[in-house]
Amino acid sequence: MRAKPLSLAGIALAGGLALLAGSQTWISFMLDGTHSVETVTGHDVNAALSPVSIAIVAAALALTIAGPIFRRVLGGLVALLGAGLVALTSTALLSPAGAISGRVTELTGITGGDGGSAVIWSSLSGWAWACAAAGLIAAVLGIAVIVTGGRWGAAGRKYDSAKQAPAAGAPDRISDWDALSEGGDPTSSE
Repeated sequence: MRAKPLSLAGIALAGGLALLAGSQTWISFMLDGTHSVETVTGHDVNAALSPVSIAIVAAALALTIAGPIFRRVLGGLVALLGAGLVALTSTALLSPAGAISGRVTELTGITGGDGGSAVIWSSLSGWAWACAAAGLIAAVLGIAVIVTGGRWGAAGRKYDSAKQAPAAGAPDRISDWDALSEGGDPTSSE
C-alpha cells in the first residue's frame, strides 16, 4: 500500500483512539472509611485531551486535500499535537495520586497532601497507556508526513478556474452550438 493512505488512516485512527481513551476510566481508587470505588476518566485528569484528539482527526481530513507545502505544515502540526497528547497523558502515568487530587478534594474537602493520605488504594488502567501510545503514533506519523508528504499525488485539477483555450483549428463545441443557434452550419468549411 502507498504512504499517503497509510499515513492518513494512521493519523485519523490515532486521534480517534485518543478520543476514546480519554472518555474511559484511567484511575480507580478507594478512600479511607468508604467501601465504594471511585473513578476518574482521562477527561477528568486533563480536559484538553478531547480538543487535541479532535484536532488530530481534523488534520488527517485536511491532509487529504492539502498541497505539498501545506502537507508539511500539517505534518508538523500533527507531530506537535501527538507530542502534546503524550505530555497531557504523562501527568497521570507519572503521578496517579496527583492526577486524582482534584477528585479527592471534591469528595473529602481535604486539600493538598493531606487529601492524598485519605486514598488507601488506587489503580491505573491501560486506557492511559493507550492514549499515550496514540499520541506517540500521531507524532511519528506527523514526522513521516513532513518527510514523505511532498511526494504524495496531488488532488485532481478538474475544477480549476483557468480555462484552456482550444487548439487552433480544433472544433469547439460551444462555438458550434452558437453557430447552429445563429442559423449557420458548423460542418461547412467556410
